[in-house]
Amino acid sequence: MRPDESIIWRHSTHATDVACIMVSCCSGAELQVRNGDTILLRELYPDKPTLYERAEQLRICVVSDGIGSLS
Repeated sequence: MRPDESIIWRHSTHATDVACIMVSCCSGAELQVRNGDTILLRELYPDKPTLYERAEQLRICVVSDGIGSLS
């Protein structure tokens, strides 16, 4: 992880290690969902509250439906 990255949540199973990462940047924040080193989803947000709201929606989807729900 880089210094400008923060883990928002992580969900691990025997087959996956999915993490939701916030990458801070000067124009807002980037949300990434990764399985290991593979980026599954990347979205840009103008502010952190909106990013955190979306991260929670994604966490619920991943926990209930698995990473296939991200496609």
